[in-house]
Amino acid sequence: MTEDLLGRHRAVLPDWLALYYEDPLEITHGEGRYVWDAEGNKYLDFFGGILTTMTAHALPEITKAVSEQAGRIIHSSTLYLNRPMVELAERIAQLSDIPDARVFFTTSGTEANDTALLLATTYRRSNTILAMRNSYHGRSFSAVGITGNRGWSPTSLSPLQTLYVHGGVRTRGPYASLGDDDFTAACVDDLKDLLGHTRPPAALIAEPIQGVGGFTSPPDGLYAAFREVLDEHGILWIADEVQTGWGRTGDHFWGWQAHDQSGPPDILTFAKGIGNGMSIGGVVARAEIMNCLDSNSISTFGGTQITMAAGLANLTYLLEHDLQGNARRVGGLLIERLRAVAAQVPGVREVRGRGLMLGVELVKPGTDEADPQAASAVLEAARAEGLLLGKGGGHNTSALRIAPPLSLTVAEAEEGAAILEHALRSTIQ
Repeated sequence: MTEDLLGRHRAVLPDWLALYYEDPLEITHGEGRYVWDAEGNKYLDFFGGILTTMTAHALPEITKAVSEQAGRIIHSSTLYLNRPMVELAERIAQLSDIPDARVFFTTSGTEANDTALLLATTYRRSNTILAMRNSYHGRSFSAVGITGNRGWSPTSLSPLQTLYVHGGVRTRGPYASLGDDDFTAACVDDLKDLLGHTRPPAALIAEPIQGVGGFTSPPDGLYAAFREVLDEHGILWIADEVQTGWGRTGDHFWGWQAHDQSGPPDILTFAKGIGNGMSIGGVVARAEIMNCLDSNSISTFGGTQITMAAGLANLTYLLEHDLQGNARRVGGLLIERLRAVAAQVPGVREVRGRGLMLGVELVKPGTDEADPQAASAVLEAARAEGLLLGKGGGHNTSALRIAPPLSLTVAEAEEGAAILEHALRSTIQ
């Protein structure tokens, strides 16, 4: 059955549409933190559909909300008043900490970032964008143009002029040997120097923790220090919270709050986890920025009633069950468990991250050279034992990405860690 589906997939879908595993699997259903494939195999899901299944698979509260809304009306577009959209926007505006916030819903993180770029370039009358090296912001033409990760940027053509800044990766690059304070100071100096060589940029866009880049991040406070420089020039700060939002990092509800000494971002983008698998993205911005467009616009599928019902139910469950706190507690246990394993496996360079957003970077033993083959081998070995992981990385895809639903239990964390430990030991010599 799977081989037949794979053949049909390859016959009608693009060659560049990536599939995990030598023998790709078809996931047919899930429950809690587990999923099953078409052949009946059960897996502990440590990747959550690329961080989209934020609370749990088949969560009754969300299933009920979606079913009830589908029985009333699924969609009407933004040309009509939409109660669920207004209600979710009110909650997100309040949670964003952005003053006088306005919210615009899209269908994906890519579209959210595309909208943020439209707002920033229009507001600032500039098409120059600052972005971070090793970053990823989506697959649209404009989002690819600001993505600082060669593996996910298929063209150099872009409607934007993009300039890349140091700082998104703490343990690699020219400043890696510095202490945190000196690292931040060096990155700020680099930013100041860069601004002296270009026309005034519209905005800096940055992921607080880089997702596709392998869950790398700068020292806390770096973007606050950047913000002081940006404010001197009127440059906006766009926080890409598509992967870090909604409490996944455990310590904070938003990733930018690790860099909050200079206040909230001007624009915040979100997606993935808020829909728990339903297609929701969006942008939050101060009213003067959100309202700067001087022509009409709509969103045909952004904010549709059925996705908003899912988002409201998901957000309510997340807050009422303190899943941010659970991410902090269980994620803290998991990272310490994995660091103990890494200390005994020479091919593990680093275990990093916070909350339930963890990365395990692999290198060729005895070197600092990325080892994408090892990452693929560990992914296969873990799958064979019933654990699904993700991959990522900058110059080479050599980091394992761990991002299970935020309702992960201590027992499930230990189960996943044990499988990953065996996969690492059995594949890395």
